Amino acid sequence: MEHLINTRVKDIEVSGIRKFYNLVSHIEDVISLTIGQPDFQTPSHVKQAGIQAIENDFTTYTHNAGILELRKAACDFVEKKYSLKYEPESEVIVTVGASEAIDITFRTILEAGTEVILPGPIYPGYEPIIRLCGAVPVHVDIRPNHFRFTLDVIKPYITDKTRCIVLPYPSNPTGVSLTEQELQELATYIKGRDIFILADEIYSELFYDQQHKSIAAFIKEQTIVINGLSKSHSMTGWRIGLLFAPENITKHILKVHQYNVSCATSIAQKAALAALTNGIDDAIPMKEEYRKRREFVYKRLISMGLNVVKPDGAFYFFAEIPDWISLNSFDFALDLVNKAKVAVVPGIAFSKFGEGYFRLSYACSFETLEIGLNRIEEYLLQSK
Repeated sequence: MEHLINTRVKDIEVSGIRKFYNLVSHIEDVISLTIGQPDFQTPSHVKQAGIQAIENDFTTYTHNAGILELRKAACDFVEKKYSLKYEPESEVIVTVGASEAIDITFRTILEAGTEVILPGPIYPGYEPIIRLCGAVPVHVDIRPNHFRFTLDVIKPYITDKTRCIVLPYPSNPTGVSLTEQELQELATYIKGRDIFILADEIYSELFYDQQHKSIAAFIKEQTIVINGLSKSHSMTGWRIGLLFAPENITKHILKVHQYNVSCATSIAQKAALAALTNGIDDAIPMKEEYRKRREFVYKRLISMGLNVVKPDGAFYFFAEIPDWISLNSFDFALDLVNKAKVAVVPGIAFSKFGEGYFRLSYACSFETLEIGLNRIEEYLLQSK
């Protein structure tokens, strides 16, 4: 019966991150610097809120958009942190992780033949959904621009078919973000055009050297902001995402969300409420620890002779494979696992513009990082 499967589904592939992780996960004694999973525990007060929800039998369906108390807390959170103003009754949807928020956004705004402009390299979670909608992903090579997805590199790719620009910052896999001036320039150019901006801001609380600024502050009427608690509160498995947009957009996205999942998990919503209220600053100590790791890893990678751009946020380095290694990124990562027992993600997982690079996650302890970096350094020395 496989011949009856939707051809668009058959044409997409499993995420290159997961594909590589699954390929090497059985190898013993490997230091894994692959998955973007925070190594911190979910804050105890958040876990207790989830436990309390179970004990209080808060286990039924909620409003499709999420419990109003949580939506109010989410709006208060982004107003306090990023000066964004949204109405809790009509301009925020609680989703099953940021991934579902991206899915229902694309399924709402895209039609067959429309185009979506994305930076390259980029997290692989966007392109397959775009293709499932019958739309066309248009990747922009941002490598010559130090991985910055600015107006000057975007403008040549805008056509009358452009429906959306994906703006993920701080970026996965590069950790690079945009300045307030760069955001304002892009917003000014796009304003009034029939183009949406999907601003994926899931790493907004892990911005190291300045305060995160959302492009929605300049062009709210055309922006759909995606956020969530996976990275900021180490709640990846709780699957709580947040989608913010004007009411004339969310009322349509909500229909897709309703038929997709009905609502986010009631128990996780109660935990998220605790995270966004009592735990509004839970990310700060995590961010400070990540900042220390960033400095440590950056110095080590530079000392190895690797070409890297220092990340502004998130917890990744996107390093160029040195020119004395004549392997593509997938074979390099596989060779590194087999010979040095260190796992990184091959750059090809992040579009063709990631070829020649590898992603290293520093969402792990200093001890793990030191062992892993020592092994990478030894591998590089032996490969010369």
